[in-house]
Amino acid sequence: MTEIDAKIDALVPAWLHLPDIAEMLDIEVTRVRQLVKEGQLIAVRRGENRALQVPAAFIDGNKVVKGLAGTLTLLRDDSFTDEEMLEWLFTPDPSLPGTPAQALSENRGTEVKRRAQALAV
Repeated sequence: MTEIDAKIDALVPAWLHLPDIAEMLDIEVTRVRQLVKEGQLIAVRRGENRALQVPAAFIDGNKVVKGLAGTLTLLRDDSFTDEEMLEWLFTPDPSLPGTPAQALSENRGTEVKRRAQALAV
């Protein structure tokens, strides 16, 4: 759980509070916190009251976006910080096209993971 800088905050189009995610996924807030702790979601402190929030793009209806957890694991294995992962996920990549986060939400996770693996080279 990280503080976020203005540059990365501006890259992410929308954010969700943990209780909202819990409601969407039909789970307890403690389970959402566990997903963050396990590295399946990234939560950052932002806003006036420094509440934990997760990019809305990470939630698809009533589930976490397919391929997100694996992508986060690859990036973490490459020693990316939470801030660096958010920046990479939400920065447009002309070869995709769009951002890696958009590609994940469009079920193009294989392409995203391929690019994440290439970062380690």
